[in-house]
Amino acid sequence: MSKHDQKLEQPTTQELQIQVPPDVQRGVYANQMFVANTQEEFVLDFILASPPTGMVNARVIISPTHAKRIVAALQESIGNYEAQFGEIAQIMPIAPSGAVKH
Repeated sequence: MSKHDQKLEQPTTQELQIQVPPDVQRGVYANQMFVANTQEEFVLDFILASPPTGMVNARVIISPTHAKRIVAALQESIGNYEAQFGEIAQIMPIAPSGAVKH
């Protein structure tokens, strides 16, 4: 194997510097989420529900492969949280009209 072939086999890593604009840094609070999907994408609507109304305050559109990575990251984070603070009790959210609860 030549030196050139060996270089091609080694994976390259690239560092990515992430910037968070000031208007995004403050974040938004959501206590509900609606999920819809097509074959190509998942649409995550984050909702602030304050009965009798609610409002979508953020919409994130992702690929199916990224959706799966998000689920895995959340499962790991929830496991770490519960190991430190105890099991998270599940409560049934209020479903928006015509929407599926998640």
